[in-house]
Amino acid sequence: MAKGMNVMLIGYWSLTDSLTIATIYPWLQLMQQDRNIASVVFVTIEREEYRGANTLQSLPKIIHCPLKPLPSRYALLTKTSDFIMFPRKISAIAKEHSVKLILAHGVLAGALAYKVWRRTDLPFYVSSFEPHADYMADSSVWGSYSLKYRIQKYWEHKQQKLASGLITVTHAYRECLIQDRVQAAKVKTVCSPVQTTEFEFDSGSRDGVRKQLNWQTATIGIYTGKYGGLYYNEEAFQIYQKCFELIPDFRLIILSPQPEGEILQQLQKHDINQKKVFIASVPHEEVPMYLSAADFGFATYKLGPSKKYLSPVKVGEYWANGLPVLLTEGVGDEGEIIKQEGGGALFNLQQPGSLERAIQQIQMIIQDPAHRQQIPALAVKYRSPERVREAYAYFFNQQLSGK
Repeated sequence: MAKGMNVMLIGYWSLTDSLTIATIYPWLQLMQQDRNIASVVFVTIEREEYRGANTLQSLPKIIHCPLKPLPSRYALLTKTSDFIMFPRKISAIAKEHSVKLILAHGVLAGALAYKVWRRTDLPFYVSSFEPHADYMADSSVWGSYSLKYRIQKYWEHKQQKLASGLITVTHAYRECLIQDRVQAAKVKTVCSPVQTTEFEFDSGSRDGVRKQLNWQTATIGIYTGKYGGLYYNEEAFQIYQKCFELIPDFRLIILSPQPEGEILQQLQKHDINQKKVFIASVPHEEVPMYLSAADFGFATYKLGPSKKYLSPVKVGEYWANGLPVLLTEGVGDEGEIIKQEGGGALFNLQQPGSLERAIQQIQMIIQDPAHRQQIPALAVKYRSPERVREAYAYFFNQQLSGK
């Protein structure tokens, strides 16, 4: 054990995906610091042209192993092939590097880890363990009797039963699992972490971006992320439209990987002046600059019973920058935090007047000159990477040290 153990971390996104950077890097950094770990074999899924591992230069223990999906015009065929080809490839990689333990991030990566466990008997843990199948059904992306839903539920059940440890992103889902007869000692909670110092408010960035856009005196809302799936699409633009109606001199920043043409089409459809909207797709490290320029953030998730188990990364990033959040009611632990401690306003599109009241509440918050200094305390309290460290120590330290 003097040389340390080789471990594997499986992600289901690209190395450069913002979710990888925001939610997986904290785990890589902890593993880099652990003297009981000799190397970390980091598996990612590269669906686009692979751009290299430059982002890992500061983490010399990390051995990056990108996997390329089967090329196909049909997304379903590609996804199906992932779970046929990749477990074989990952098992071979694990054997080549003498891996002794696997951490999978998210339930899709967890499904791969479960299938590798069947081949190799390597113990595996799943971080960011969530009811993905129910998310998709509640968002009307999958039918609750569809093949996709049933397969995903099966995989989640297998992970729940056979993983050595599960790390949920909300306390609510941890309690749900315990009620479903998962041993409490097997489940920890880590809300989606945020590197709070990297997202701190910067007055220079605020002045620079606002001057560039010629929006020096505007009230700016910002949205970071996609449309559709778990998120509102049509409804999101209706919400923006209402903000233009109710907030004097309102402007909108949209940072999204979505094709710009689709966004412009929605703006036109909802009679929103395109000159009052800035649209861009930027690297994750540039997001804080635009957050600093804004006054509040949008987190427009679809309603659904399972959404209380979400932990939106964007909410933590908004809070770290001092932005109040306009958030769908019933999403994650954040809904209760906002009710009890502030940091935003909740809306429910099914309740008449709810959105208008929430927008009014946001306006009241941003009129308080102290809010920009107070709100980051929520990110430190609930989204600090220190929570990752605690879960890491709880699950891995004894196994890695051989005790």
